[in-house]
Amino acid sequence: MKLPDTDPDLPVLIAGPTASGKSALALEIAARQGGVIVNADASQVYDCWRVITARPSPEEEARAPHALYGHVAYDAEYSAGHWLREVLPLLDGPERPIIVGGTGLYFTALTEGMADIPPTPAAVRAEADALPLEVLRAELDPRTASRIDLQNRARVQRAWEVLKATGRPLASWQDDTPAPVLPLSRCTAMVLNSDKAWLEARIRQRFGLMLDQGAMAEIEAMQGRYDPALPSCKAIGVPELTAYARGELTLAEAEERAAISTRQFAKRQRSWFRARMKDWLQVALP
Repeated sequence: MKLPDTDPDLPVLIAGPTASGKSALALEIAARQGGVIVNADASQVYDCWRVITARPSPEEEARAPHALYGHVAYDAEYSAGHWLREVLPLLDGPERPIIVGGTGLYFTALTEGMADIPPTPAAVRAEADALPLEVLRAELDPRTASRIDLQNRARVQRAWEVLKATGRPLASWQDDTPAPVLPLSRCTAMVLNSDKAWLEARIRQRFGLMLDQGAMAEIEAMQGRYDPALPSCKAIGVPELTAYARGELTLAEAEERAAISTRQFAKRQRSWFRARMKDWLQVALP
């Protein structure tokens, strides 16, 4: 892949679907121009998974400074708001940030602004956790419903919780969003676009590499703490390999389910990027 032109004085943003080679590109840019590589992937913030979430290896971390990787406890609450607060000091730090990941919401919070919504009370969260998706969907206002993926429980539940806790629809909060902290005019922002067949092959290859590199050791270390309701435990590969470790799936079944989940996730990522990142530099892969 030809390295896109990047101004060494401007932050770099690299978004792309899972398994598309974002981290390798970030390392290449850091090697040529310097900079600190900053995580923008919601699964890679947790301290319990390195191999399964394809976090940079210790060898890769030794090649360039890295930030916001594996620094959050497996059961801690973490959101785009938490990430935005943590990334702000890095924008003014001594090294140019190279922000890389596949969580579109993190990037849009950074480049488009994010509404300052109060935290959800525990009682409201518990109530939402107990309700079926169709009930949560039915209680949303039409304007909010038109803006979110109604098949994504996390997004629907978040919207329901905001409405319940504040008495104000999520869409209304979004409409009062403050100015972004890093507009596109002040950075080099690129999206990696991949061929589906090429990405599918890399997804399947990654599963084998995960096993070779110690994915099952991570699963075994978390056996007593695994909770399917936790965001950290919803990382692709974790439910499938946990089921394999418990004898509920064969390894081949776990691999196939993980591949399907990854393809579906990559499809959702590409849809987000097409809809929300039209003004970013589009980089074709391979």
